[in-house]
Amino acid sequence: MNWYLEAVKNKYAVFDGRAQRQEFWYFMLFYLLIYFALSVVDQVTGAFNEQTGTGLFSGIYTLAMLVPSLAVGARRLHDTGRSGWWQLLSLIPVLGVLVLIFFFAQDSQPGDNQYGSNPKSGQQPV
Repeated sequence: MNWYLEAVKNKYAVFDGRAQRQEFWYFMLFYLLIYFALSVVDQVTGAFNEQTGTGLFSGIYTLAMLVPSLAVGARRLHDTGRSGWWQLLSLIPVLGVLVLIFFFAQDSQPGDNQYGSNPKSGQQPV
């Protein structure tokens, strides 16, 4: 949970630097857990709209987390030596998302790269 809170509180819109795998995947895990919990709340309270396929609470949460999600994704891609613009691959159905998952799962580039120093050698949130 600390990785999620770190990304939301301190790195809300930080698109520069690098993020190690642990930071990215823990952020995504808690993002999805909260999203699914809010989806259940939408169903129970009747805030889910079947025409649009979205709920009020989960929709607001998704919009609020759009910038931090893009930021942590860009930092993760920086850690592998790629530009954050590679996230545009997600606009290609299925194949683009699979390629991004492959990129996100790769290990960090050792040492420094053009985006900063290796985060594995730095401090982790407590």
